Amino acid sequence: MAGREGAPGAGSLAGLSVREIETLVTPPYRAKQVFRWVHVRGALSYDEMSDVPKALREALAARLPARSSRVVESHRSDDGTVKLLVGLADGERVECVLIPEGDRRTACISTQVGCGVGCVFCASGAQGVVRNLEAHEIVEQVLWLRDAVAGGERAEGTRLSNIVVMGMGEPLHNVPNVVRALRLVQDPDGIDIGSRRITVSTSGPRKGFEELLASGLRVNLAISLHAATDELRRRLVPKGGTGTVAELHDMAGRWFEATGRDVTFEYVLLGGVNDRDDDAEALARLAGRHRNVNLIPMNPVSFAPELKAPLPESVERFSAILRRAGVVVHTRRQRGDDVAAACGQLRLSRAP
Repeated sequence: MAGREGAPGAGSLAGLSVREIETLVTPPYRAKQVFRWVHVRGALSYDEMSDVPKALREALAARLPARSSRVVESHRSDDGTVKLLVGLADGERVECVLIPEGDRRTACISTQVGCGVGCVFCASGAQGVVRNLEAHEIVEQVLWLRDAVAGGERAEGTRLSNIVVMGMGEPLHNVPNVVRALRLVQDPDGIDIGSRRITVSTSGPRKGFEELLASGLRVNLAISLHAATDELRRRLVPKGGTGTVAELHDMAGRWFEATGRDVTFEYVLLGGVNDRDDDAEALARLAGRHRNVNLIPMNPVSFAPELKAPLPESVERFSAILRRAGVVVHTRRQRGDDVAAACGQLRLSRAP
């Protein structure tokens, strides 16, 4: 039965580990049953937990829901990208995206309502940051996107292959909840996505980086660079949270030393702003070994009409300069433009 004290506060079952559910139920083996119903079989309510005694289901339901959020809007792009607008228990909304490509099914998830970094090209920060997401709210995005893989049906038997923490918000402004959520999705009795298939993207706030490093979570790291000089980066990422481009380079080196994993520099290409040959050459000098580059042609955004996507020939020339310098470079293909798949666009368009 339920009723034992000791589980930490949580907004839904999705935010609790097996051990924490054990503090709520007896006998203890029921905890793994309940956990698997939520994380493996995708139960949306206690009524679905057919092998759990009714009295236990009712007692748990009186304490917290299986999931606390709901899908407010769902949009599927012609290229298969799915964009969800997720409503939270307090009425706030966040976005998450399912990106299918070949055999990969990648969940792109948010960590804050809004964002306080203020990248000039990003809709997430257009209205500032409202609050951090709790761990269960982060995990639930993964569950909703896994449901989307299954076409909106209950997700048992379906799998996501990768998670990128690249949605709304700065993950390293919310390290405790991000780390907790990612440990939950890594649980082999649950969603079971390994650390090598999880990437955290950050603008590089010093304090948050130190917290992530100290947590022992050894996922892939992507640093939102967007410029190879301090002056230009301050213009593009006005609240990036670190002093200089050199410090970001040092951060990448420390992450590689701690994890043995190359770091990716993310670089949004803005036409006529940071896509010149000089920019590419400066970036090539900065990147070097163990630092890959992910070029991202800008998605046009309505709130900043002065910013333009780069010309295709500029993207190719920029990439060629990096490759000639020996830099491992990838150019991200734009996806989901027809469903406002770039971070924060859908939430911004629905703002009152």
